[in-house]
Amino acid sequence: MAKVIINSYEEFEKLVGQQIGVSDYVELSQERINLFADATLDHQWIHVDTERAKVESPYKSTIAHGYLTLSMLPYLWNQIIQVNNLKMMINYGMDKMKFGQAVMSGQSVRLVTTLHSLTNLRGVAKAEIKFAIEIKDQPKKALEGIAVFLYYFN
Repeated sequence: MAKVIINSYEEFEKLVGQQIGVSDYVELSQERINLFADATLDHQWIHVDTERAKVESPYKSTIAHGYLTLSMLPYLWNQIIQVNNLKMMINYGMDKMKFGQAVMSGQSVRLVTTLHSLTNLRGVAKAEIKFAIEIKDQPKKALEGIAVFLYYFN
């Protein structure tokens, strides 16, 4: 699917209430989980000890860190949208974010987005993006919420 291209606040505004797009799937491999554990110093066994997880975990597998799943959002978002004529973009916050289902090692996730609202803050576009990170072939979402980004157009 082609990226949605935005060149101005006015173009962005036309998408309020609409689905913006769906990303490709990306696998959360054990290697990626281990690298995230190293980066965040979170080496809890449910994430990194594959042998123990097979025996003791209710999932019978290691699972991705919830924050690893969340941290995929910018990468997946950049597959969906291209915003031009920017000085910068800032992650402003998260609203109503909740984890729905664990992502097991080796499962793939994708991002589904809708433009919930767009507000003009003295020339800065405050975009509230309703998002869901879905797990391939699973009915429950890994997580969902509203990501808030500030877009500083030229």
